[in-house]
Amino acid sequence: MLSLAEEKALYAQGYRYVAGIDEAGRGPLAGPVVAAAVVLPKRIKRSVWVEKVKDSKLLTPLQRENLFDSIKDTVISFGIGMISSQTIDIQGIAKATRLAMKQAVDQLSPPAEYLLIDYFKLPEVRLPQKGVIEGDSICFSIACASIIAKVVRDRLMVEFDKLYPGYGLADHKGYGTRKHLECLRRLGPCPIHRRSFQPVQEAALTDDGT
Repeated sequence: MLSLAEEKALYAQGYRYVAGIDEAGRGPLAGPVVAAAVVLPKRIKRSVWVEKVKDSKLLTPLQRENLFDSIKDTVISFGIGMISSQTIDIQGIAKATRLAMKQAVDQLSPPAEYLLIDYFKLPEVRLPQKGVIEGDSICFSIACASIIAKVVRDRLMVEFDKLYPGYGLADHKGYGTRKHLECLRRLGPCPIHRRSFQPVQEAALTDDGT
């Protein structure tokens, strides 16, 4: 159940700025991986929006959009990290995700003193930290970060749909849906497809006629 238990335990140890961190876009076949880091105030008033926060995957697009502004208006600071599909192909998705998270942490002002991260740990960041299993389902700040990351990435994919029409990017956001795979086979990959991912590799071979 979603709570502030992790954050409160750290406040009790003397930490002031605790960052919740999560990503969006590890699994898609196209587009960047996006990470968000949020530092919440120690005391958050109970309100309608607070009660509605969940793991971003459990919310509708409209619910995420509505919560996005409420979270941004409440946090002490937040940061966004973004790693392109080209870098994902070179570095691999796991390292690219950590790099996006590091970018997000580096943008925080005031800087974080402790990191609560959904699943991951970040050896690239010299701060005390904890990888929380299913953190976006149990840790409030991580859930807030998951919403920020998801909304930022979804908005970006809508813009990419205008640049690369025909793939339905605004609808499926780059995930490997049946429609997306059909478009890939018909059109071949576009510049933001992750060519290291097997379905994109197969589509590239088909597109090349080999």
